[in-house]
Amino acid sequence: MKTAVSTTEQNLRIKEAELPTIEHSGAIVRILGCGLCGSDLVKIKDKNGLENIVHGHEIVGNIVEIKTLNKNIHLKKGDTIVAGHHVPCYECHYCNNKNYSMCSKFKQTNFVPGGFSEYIFLSEDHLEHTAIKVPDNLSEVEASFCEPAACCIRAIKRAETKQNDKVIIIGLGSIGIIMGQVAKHYGAYVIGCDLIDERIKAAENLGFDESIKFESQEITSKYIIKQCNDIGADQVFLTSGSKSSLDLAIKSVRNGGKIIVFSSISSPYAYIHNNDIYYKELSIIGCYSASPEDLKDSIAMLGKGIIKTDNLTTVYDFDDINLAIDDTVNNKIIKAYIKISQNKNDTNKEQFK
Repeated sequence: MKTAVSTTEQNLRIKEAELPTIEHSGAIVRILGCGLCGSDLVKIKDKNGLENIVHGHEIVGNIVEIKTLNKNIHLKKGDTIVAGHHVPCYECHYCNNKNYSMCSKFKQTNFVPGGFSEYIFLSEDHLEHTAIKVPDNLSEVEASFCEPAACCIRAIKRAETKQNDKVIIIGLGSIGIIMGQVAKHYGAYVIGCDLIDERIKAAENLGFDESIKFESQEITSKYIIKQCNDIGADQVFLTSGSKSSLDLAIKSVRNGGKIIVFSSISSPYAYIHNNDIYYKELSIIGCYSASPEDLKDSIAMLGKGIIKTDNLTTVYDFDDINLAIDDTVNNKIIKAYIKISQNKNDTNKEQFK
């Protein structure tokens, strides 16, 4: 089978690999396609990154083989599914406090080998807790947003967004646009901010109350404060990897407000001033992944049209994955989906007949 593996050249290389197998229990999934996540880009472009790693986790695929005696698993051969790549233990201190993404098992579990591959192995734990059958009314591209949308849902929950909150989304990539839609669903007034006209327009088309272009720290923050009851935003979500977004958040958030950090920043010197946090009594909340429950909420919201992904995605063939990476990095597109296999329940792989 074909896989796309990391290299020291900050790109991916298509190579042949052995088909995954089931030793005791689990499933083999033919990957129809996989979304390209910002976290994939960070790892691929890491100058100290490891070679021969298969990235990708925003998967949609067909089950071609399944072995399980677990009565909680209701999936079968032929089902089209999405799945979260990490599974918590539900027993440790972190899980008992709903910090699922801090669980050591959560961090250690993953797809084998990874989403940018023609086939993967899913463990029985994945099948029980994170694999979900795709509703008939969702296309595979729409379904591929399940995992990233689940991460946004968890961030909104952690922020405790509520009716009539004034919410600012700084960074209108696909994550920022989804985040804004989820915040709207929770009753907030949502203002998006970005530098790129195409993204500002996409946010407007997908239901943001306002979508503005960043001009300068002073001009943009003054406008936001004015639009937020002349005191500032209740919550600011950082969905941009830009260091300047931290400064805009500090200037735009109200006293006693919340800043939700939802993206890593490449600069090791990025920080938020201690005195701003202290005197304004700010809450700084980090959030980077989703729980299995969030995945269920996500597929339901996608299926009901609460989260819309219209015109966000550009589809690339598997062999063009490096073009997808370059186009994303250079802001030529909003979101890339890597098409890996055709959607069919039969297969010419002898092992899975």
